[in-house]
Amino acid sequence: MPEILYEKKDHLAFIQINRPEKRNAFTVDMFRQLGTTFAETETDADVRCTVVHAAGHDFTSGLDFANVAPAWASGERPFLDSMVDPWGVDGKKRTKPMVVATQGRSFTLGTEWALASDTCVAASDSIFALKEVRVAIYPAGGGTFRFIQAAGWGNAMRYVLTGDEFDAAEAYRLGVVQEVVEPGKQLERAVEIAETMAAAAPLGVRGAIASGRAALERGEGAAIERVVPDMQSLLQTEDAQEAMMALMERRPPKFKGR
Repeated sequence: MPEILYEKKDHLAFIQINRPEKRNAFTVDMFRQLGTTFAETETDADVRCTVVHAAGHDFTSGLDFANVAPAWASGERPFLDSMVDPWGVDGKKRTKPMVVATQGRSFTLGTEWALASDTCVAASDSIFALKEVRVAIYPAGGGTFRFIQAAGWGNAMRYVLTGDEFDAAEAYRLGVVQEVVEPGKQLERAVEIAETMAAAAPLGVRGAIASGRAALERGEGAAIERVVPDMQSLLQTEDAQEAMMALMERRPPKFKGR
């Protein structure tokens, strides 16, 4: 059975990590499967939001180091040019929203997945950690800069430079996750949030992600420069016309992403 499972329901894409017998530790092949799957969600106009979750007790224990380290040390990249990197570090970046649901061990790339998501719902038994410094590397999936953006330098480096574990309550305090729920409820809550995102106007949602990303990566000025041209373009779309009609007719809008 594939170690990355993909299912589509209505406007949601579901990506499941499926290697529970190895605590969902990632191999080179799993990165390739994941990159290909995310590329598919990007090109499928019917997909408006992606939900990432995992089989078994743990979200992921991180890298299968014995498998990944030799490949990366030799210069092999995690993702090929045709693939989409959900961490937004190597290769194409996603443009659609991503909601992550975690449980149990959510180490290294799992913690970075929470940080890279648009919203992360954590089961209260989730345990997070960036353990890379303990194996002579450092967090390579955005765990350094995104953790600093979320929590501040001292709070982030407290965990980046030690590799210490922290629980869901601490992850919430630090801004790594946005909601904490009882174990077994994380996927249900993630789907509720994703459905709300998917019901919004797709072009507006993707524009909001691009604007926020511009500000984080290039500063507030880069986001400000986009505002006027973005608004002019979005207000000319069919979805904007539909939104106005829906307001006048007092009904929910039916957006088409056009």
